[in-house]
Formats: sequence, structure tokens, C-alpha cells
Amino acid sequence: MSIPLDTLIDHEENVYELTCVAIKEANIISSTDLKDEIEQSGDKVVSYVLSKALNKEINYTEGE
Repeated sequence: MSIPLDTLIDHEENVYELTCVAIKEANIISSTDLKDEIEQSGDKVVSYVLSKALNKEINYTEGE
């Protein structure tokens, strides 16, 4: 699940916050079996999580 560069460039929300969410979620996923599924499909955990966050599939609030 690759992320188009335009999606990152055009992202208008707080990039620092998005990055923090992606790191936290990637750490959680890395300790589960989902990590193996993601990697077997040829993807990376951080890319997978970042894509989910950019597509608003991960809900978070400011300050989390």
C-alpha cells in the first residue's frame, strides 16, 4: 500500500500530529500478527499505518 507523494504534499492537517499517530500505531501493530500479514503482502508497517491515517481510517484526537 504505497502512498502517492501528492497525498502527503496536499495534506492540510498537522503533519507532526499525523507522524506521532503513525509511529504509535506502527509500534502497536509491530507487536501483533498483523505485522506479518502486512510484510507478507510486500508492504511496510509504517507505510501501511500512514496510508490508513491519511485516508482517515485511524481515528485520533488532538493531543493523543
